[in-house]
Amino acid sequence: MGLRAIHYRTMNIISYRIKVGVAVIVIMVLGFFNESQVVAGTAHYGEDSVGSFPYFEYNVPRNVTTVVGQTAFLHCRVEQLGDKAVSWIRKRDLHILTAGILTYTSDQRFQVIRPEKSENWTLQIKFPQERDAGIYECQVNTEPKMSLAFQLNVVEAKAHILGPADLYVKTGSSLSLTCILSQGPHDLGTIFWYKGSNLIEYKEVEENEVAEEPRLHLKTEWTEQLTSRLRIDKLMPGDSGNYSCVPTMAEAASVNVHVINGEHPAAMQHGNANTASPCALSVNLLISLYCTLATLYTNTIDGLR
Repeated sequence: MGLRAIHYRTMNIISYRIKVGVAVIVIMVLGFFNESQVVAGTAHYGEDSVGSFPYFEYNVPRNVTTVVGQTAFLHCRVEQLGDKAVSWIRKRDLHILTAGILTYTSDQRFQVIRPEKSENWTLQIKFPQERDAGIYECQVNTEPKMSLAFQLNVVEAKAHILGPADLYVKTGSSLSLTCILSQGPHDLGTIFWYKGSNLIEYKEVEENEVAEEPRLHLKTEWTEQLTSRLRIDKLMPGDSGNYSCVPTMAEAASVNVHVINGEHPAAMQHGNANTASPCALSVNLLISLYCTLATLYTNTIDGLR
């Protein structure tokens, strides 16, 4: 075989191997590209399926306190609900209260509020009573079921007037009454004062207004509690009567005020204090006890003689 033939054959072998190598590289590249497309498509599908699944919005009040008679609202927000339905369940007896926008209880105080195209499913409870307190669940009929628990607290708010139920105040002195409402949410409105069945009205004196200094002063404020203070100066016998502290959304409290000319030993209010001094009462009690014991001792000695 001549050199030319050997050279020709060698070139054919090299050319064949190059073609095979290029084909392998092309196939690998195409295979990697197709695999990348499949993986990317699968990930995209997964993201769509997870992203479209319903989920609860947790940034809502889930421990709600209201007072007896004040409408309560439990706000449940469900994102990406799709074709699923929202229900409200009372936990203690597993009673279905609402499903979708329909009510499934004969108790007409319960109702679901859901504005059109809104993610909010609010359970409204009108005129709640203490027996309505407990856990309520907002549920979505997914598989498995989704639920979010809400705690409802219903309290009986009561006003309290500091001091005894009967106050004896001297004519010409000042009467100070303090009414406190510390239980319940901070939207209880305000406090009104009544003498008997008549509302006590107080008008602030303008800076430039020339008027006699009012005998009556009234101040209501929020601190850690709702506090209202009523002060009446230069008391007269006609100021005697029943004074009531009436909050907007709570049970009222009352006290009987007696304006007298002389001292009364039991519940005389001095200055702005609502009760007699505990120290003064203790001293008076000790003196009375000492006098009693001294009398008994004297009588016993006289009897022995």
